[in-house]
Amino acid sequence: METLRFVAGRWAAGAAAKDDDFNGQALILRAKRQAMLASNIANADTPGYKATDLNFSAALRRALDNQSAQTSSGEGYVGAADFQLSTASLVQYRQPAQSNLDGNTVDMDLERAEFAQNAILYQVALNALNDELKEFKLASSDPRR
Repeated sequence: METLRFVAGRWAAGAAAKDDDFNGQALILRAKRQAMLASNIANADTPGYKATDLNFSAALRRALDNQSAQTSSGEGYVGAADFQLSTASLVQYRQPAQSNLDGNTVDMDLERAEFAQNAILYQVALNALNDELKEFKLASSDPRR
């Protein structure tokens, strides 16, 4: 018998649950990376500030692996504290392309480009979740309409 899991505000089973896990985790990680990039841009003039970034693919892989391990053991979802711990180890300091006298490693051109790219990919992940929700609503709606 297949087990149901509560995913993205609804009950899902099998492949649908895994797909929602992927899209939901991708959205959360994109938001987390966007916040890091915004922090880098905001601290561009702060002496000694070290620019950080999130290794998105490794963070997503780890988050999905943690979920599948906990789901198979019957523990359910990764808690917020566990998720924070799992992504904290994937935060990396950027290596500056050019040294700065005040020790700041923010490259504004790179940060702006990464910010714009991540914003687009965040919107793609959000649209994927919205499409799944629309499909679910359509499938569960009254067939007589």
